[in-house]
Amino acid sequence: MVFSSTIFLFGFLPLSLLIYYIMPLKGRNLALLLLSLVFYGFGEPTYILVMLFSVTVAYLTGFPIGKYRESAPKKAKFWLILSVCLNLGMLLFFKYTNFFIENLALIPPLSGILEPIEGLTLPIGISFYTFQIMSYSIDLYRGKTDTQRSYISFGAYVALFPQLIAGPIVRYRDVDDQLISREHSVDKFASGVSRFTVGFAKKLLLGDSLAAIYAYLGTVYATEPTTFTAWLLVLTYTLHIYFDFSGYSDMAIGLGRMLGFEFLENFNYPYLASSITDFWRRWHISLSSWFREYVYIPLGGNRKGLTRQFINMGVVWFLTGFWHGAAWNFILWGVFYFVILALEKAFLLKWFEKNRATRAVGHIWALLLIGIGWMIFDHTNLSEAFAIVGGMFGMGTVGFTSATVSYELLRCLPLLVVSVVAATPYPAKLLAKAQDKHPRLAILRPILIGLALLVAMAYMVSGTFSPFLYYIF
Repeated sequence: MVFSSTIFLFGFLPLSLLIYYIMPLKGRNLALLLLSLVFYGFGEPTYILVMLFSVTVAYLTGFPIGKYRESAPKKAKFWLILSVCLNLGMLLFFKYTNFFIENLALIPPLSGILEPIEGLTLPIGISFYTFQIMSYSIDLYRGKTDTQRSYISFGAYVALFPQLIAGPIVRYRDVDDQLISREHSVDKFASGVSRFTVGFAKKLLLGDSLAAIYAYLGTVYATEPTTFTAWLLVLTYTLHIYFDFSGYSDMAIGLGRMLGFEFLENFNYPYLASSITDFWRRWHISLSSWFREYVYIPLGGNRKGLTRQFINMGVVWFLTGFWHGAAWNFILWGVFYFVILALEKAFLLKWFEKNRATRAVGHIWALLLIGIGWMIFDHTNLSEAFAIVGGMFGMGTVGFTSATVSYELLRCLPLLVVSVVAATPYPAKLLAKAQDKHPRLAILRPILIGLALLVAMAYMVSGTFSPFLYYIF
């Protein structure tokens, strides 16, 4: 089940809110857990058992970790390693087993001996909830949180349906107090509805529309590659993936508020970045924060000299790429960003920050490399990615443009302009300024949100193209 579906919006969500709010306060975590399991198991009920196994392992090992972390650190460390290994083992088995088998089978002595495991599919969201579970075990060992004694509350944290299948990655210590007591109010609920609607509209009206254009341009480029088509492909996918990912994060944050939770922000206008370093401070913030806190810093971070720092960065970005999917393009995508970030760390970042002109250069540099990176990210067939990237610079093309692409540009130009503007904070700032000068204009916000919801629902009901990107996670 996904947020942008009729069964969720008209069935599961209103029923869930009704059940949640008629439950007494002490029973609401149980309601959340059961509702979340229904949500997760709607398409693949078998994989509920996989998630519950991971939950149970972390919950049970949490007791000795909390008990021994001060009196017997070695015992606590043993239980931490056991918890992490078992949970990572589940992730590795389901997500990467066939990848390893397929690549080992390319070695002549193993060719024809090793065969992929048939029927082994990836439980959706396993990468997200595995990282959330690990944050609990690690923070408990570090003494940054206390042992969760309620299986129901811990299960509700892991399975919480607003952020289960598409993030953001919620660290346990960010919501541990909220699992015990959280604020429920009309204003908070209304804020949640507003935020959900914004994300819903971003996903349906912008993200999905851009995805359809991108898919069409891909077929055009395959038969008639032109330089302009390559640039349009990069632009449409760059905008599409932002509105898709950030739209889902907005919906998750909004749903969380409807249920009394406050999740941390996950996107901060990433395409305004002045460098690639700045981009990764703004894009998928919860994932970047997770790798920084639980991988980069434990490896030594920047505390052991520049060479060691680069090694640590290389490890983090290899793992970041591999986390996104069991394919070589994701690994290359991670390595690609490591090289760029290393260059910025070595000398480029200081130059970008010199003055306004160099910051503008840094912005152009970031946008160009982000677009190239997305082509690598989206194509498991790397030759297709390289063909598009090469096409951006006139390599392997049959000309600059074509009548087909020129027509497509005219047709989708309003959408592209709206999308570019919507990827910035300026519309919200202009509306806020207008409301400050003319308080009566405050009525515009709920009107606009209501209209966006109605149009997005109509778009959804019509059954138009709506890809789901998170199957690889």
